[in-house]
Amino acid sequence: MTLDNLYATILARKNADPSSSWTAQLLAKGPEKCAEKFGEEAIEAIIEAVRDDKAALTSEAADVLYHLLVMLAARDVPFRDVLEELDKRQSQSGVAEKASR
Repeated sequence: MTLDNLYATILARKNADPSSSWTAQLLAKGPEKCAEKFGEEAIEAIIEAVRDDKAALTSEAADVLYHLLVMLAARDVPFRDVLEELDKRQSQSGVAEKASR
């Protein structure tokens, strides 16, 4: 799966020389910077969704997914855990799941 492969690549770059990789540079700046970058990308995706620019939204959505995975890696949250949480939520309605939080 593409996201699994991307997450594996991000993890592999966690201890890489920051001069060799954008991912390594971002991770070297710490979890807070990774979270900030994720937030910036999410806002950019929202803007493109409101503008109804499908090509730009597609590009920004890819950036959001990448930066989400970087943020997870920065905080040592396994991507598999996120997928398992999504699997658990499929067994109940969204209304019931939200009420349980």
